[in-house]
Amino acid sequence: MKNNFLTYSILGAMLLGVAVGYFIHSTGQQEYISTYSDNIKLLATIFIRLVQMIIAPLVFTTLVVGIAKLGDVKAVSRLGGKSMLWFFSASLVSLLIGLLMVNYFEPGVGMNLSASDASGVADVTGKTQSFSLQNFVEHIVPKSVFEAMATNEILQLVVFSIFFGIALSGMGQHGYPLIKALDVVAHVTLKMVGFIMMSAPLGVFGAISAVIATRGLDILLTYARYFGAFIAGIGVLWVVLMGVGYLMLGKRLWELLRSLFGSMVIAFSTTSSEAVFPKLTEELKRFGCNDRIVSFILPLGYSFNLDGSMMYMTFASIFIAQVYGIELDLGTQLTMLLVLMLSSKGVAGVPRASLVVVAATCGMFNIPVEGIALILPIDHFCDMFRSATNVLGNGLATTAVSKWEGELSTENAPVKERELVES
Repeated sequence: MKNNFLTYSILGAMLLGVAVGYFIHSTGQQEYISTYSDNIKLLATIFIRLVQMIIAPLVFTTLVVGIAKLGDVKAVSRLGGKSMLWFFSASLVSLLIGLLMVNYFEPGVGMNLSASDASGVADVTGKTQSFSLQNFVEHIVPKSVFEAMATNEILQLVVFSIFFGIALSGMGQHGYPLIKALDVVAHVTLKMVGFIMMSAPLGVFGAISAVIATRGLDILLTYARYFGAFIAGIGVLWVVLMGVGYLMLGKRLWELLRSLFGSMVIAFSTTSSEAVFPKLTEELKRFGCNDRIVSFILPLGYSFNLDGSMMYMTFASIFIAQVYGIELDLGTQLTMLLVLMLSSKGVAGVPRASLVVVAATCGMFNIPVEGIALILPIDHFCDMFRSATNVLGNGLATTAVSKWEGELSTENAPVKERELVES
């Protein structure tokens, strides 16, 4: 009942945010709209920062404890291999769906768009300039675990935690006190999740109200072809993901979707899948996934398994080419797909990462990078669906690996109860 109340509160906050935002957009002067948007957006900023506050300690403690409890390097390698198989397969399918949908609907052909966002373009291209092999390596390998924690670099934190967890598991009984202490810290952090989620409706209201007040709903009509084709692509991706999920879980897929629904709504409304990482961790454990597997797979998934973002990358890149009348043959498009497949893994956690990768890819294939300006006005609305899809993809990935390992409970059980049984 408590979880349902939170979900209904978030849905109510979304509807209220749309109504208030549209009223401000329709009746207010531009200066007032800007002031209102900047101020009300603080609610979303506070909520997301509260969540970000606990991501680093949660990832570190749960991942280290999970690896230490696995007991050996072979188990870690086996889990890592299975998870990477899922991640790269899902990424490839997502990219292919985006490629097929943008070629089928051709939303950019003959489309006359004049809307632009100069500051947004400068922000994206500024990040694109540092998009290189050196930057890729630096983004993966940490030079300081404290810097990685301070900046919430999940991928760097995962690398350090894997080394730390393997070393700790090799210490035998001498490492037990530290494992126990980190386990307690992980449970305390999860307890904090419940307190922070109480502010989720306010954060959702702030995020939705701000963007509707600034952009209005008319932007959806202007970009109807683009947005409609994108939603169709997301729909196809959902069908594929849920089809694979049904093959893995059978009728329990619907239970999983109910468990993920609250997290997906928060990700949708705040356009941040990172904002639900702690809540998603708890929900997957409650669903029946082994806590050690959740602690290992989910942080990796947030770096390597962003299905919604992957689908968007091919879609947006080829859309820009269509707008400028640039013909790309099949071989070029498949090469672009492979470039996106590899380059996207190096920008996990970067703000507006999808747009950064799209801009970098456009530059590689002689597509005007300035075309990013054409999709920026509608990007926030697309990002809502991308973020929710990323949550679904990571939930399915974690559940699938748990099933492959024979570590998925047959029915939902309280998290604490299962942990007591396992201990």
